[in-house]
Amino acid sequence: MLQTALHFSHTLLKEIIQEGDTVVDATMGNGNDTAFLAQLVGSRGLVYAFDIQKQALQNTEKRLVESGIKAQVRLLHQGHETIATAIPKDTSLRAAIFNLGYLPKSDKQIITKPDTTKQALDALLARLESKGRIILVVYYGHSGGESELMLVQDYSKKLPQEIYSVMTYQFINQKNNPPILFCIEKK
Repeated sequence: MLQTALHFSHTLLKEIIQEGDTVVDATMGNGNDTAFLAQLVGSRGLVYAFDIQKQALQNTEKRLVESGIKAQVRLLHQGHETIATAIPKDTSLRAAIFNLGYLPKSDKQIITKPDTTKQALDALLARLESKGRIILVVYYGHSGGESELMLVQDYSKKLPQEIYSVMTYQFINQKNNPPILFCIEKK
């Protein structure tokens, strides 16, 4: 059976992340990806998780504490556009994930934006290890979503193929704008 974009994102990350790695959840939301990453990197690894909404931090912290994996996570109450200053420049990253759109079951007016996503991608690519991956799951069926999808597509297409491989994964016969997954891998 074909995997949803969300499940496939985890498959792509599980293939490369090892215990002790440093990774980023650029949009922590309710903490599902943050917890998943924390389990993969183990107690010797580190997850930087970003979100601008206090509710996201509270939901994520609760999930991490209940799972006993909070020690390896740095919860940052700030946008992913601050990655360049929040993560030391000499930090090597194995992977990062974004779920672009809005926090489920919350204010749909608070959305990720193309300019901040571009800033985050620039900072992540500068720190990405060889064979590292950046996963973007783009939810675009809301106001502002199409412009962010266009940014991610254009940004990804312009990456030099000598350095990066980029793929997309999407369902093309489903209603209601199913999310599109992008995977950027550094060679």
